[in-house]
Amino acid sequence: MEKIIIAIDGYSSCGKSTFAKAVAAKLGYIFIDTGAMYRAVTLYAMRHGIVDDPAALVAALPEVQIEFRFNPQTGRSDVYLNGENVETEIRRIDVSSRVSSVSSIPEVRAKLVAMQQQMGQHKGVVMDGRDIGTVVFPKAELKIFMTADPRVRAERRYRELQAKGEAVSLEEIERNVRERDRQDETRAVSPLRRADDAVLLDNSHMTVEEQMEWIDAQLRRFE
Repeated sequence: MEKIIIAIDGYSSCGKSTFAKAVAAKLGYIFIDTGAMYRAVTLYAMRHGIVDDPAALVAALPEVQIEFRFNPQTGRSDVYLNGENVETEIRRIDVSSRVSSVSSIPEVRAKLVAMQQQMGQHKGVVMDGRDIGTVVFPKAELKIFMTADPRVRAERRYRELQAKGEAVSLEEIERNVRERDRQDETRAVSPLRRADDAVLLDNSHMTVEEQMEWIDAQLRRFE
């Protein structure tokens, strides 16, 4: 099988990154979590008090450097912001609540899309996000659009945050999930939508094993 680009788009908290990591590991591909890149920019803006000042954030973009480094202890790649491992910080609920507004800034998207396209230029990449199949790699060989019931997604996120010791309510998380859906679908630049040639994966009631069986079926056409 020749190396291809696998573009995975979809709603927040529907397991895109977990799924994408598993697919990348299965194929020996590079995994790129684009959502983490937008979260890193959001964290930078929050730290510098410019999260509500798009002009100031745009001016500061040359100072924002993002990279992925493999973590041998976890077997995955962590996100580094200007040389600092921010993998844990970018997953906080306060960052989640601001990332959609930051990612809607055209200059932010332009900077990160250019970085993402450079990362995938040699193929053999699994990339997940909101606009991978529509903007970043519109000619990707395999496009997948993931979705799940908002309540199911909120429950998954709630369990993740509980395991990390964060005191948040399920209701608050569900409100956050639904609001992010609304912002992602209605933003002016690169709104979340299913590419015309993307296959739909609704994993509301699927196990990880069932999702891997599903991707096996999709990959057979590239053999």
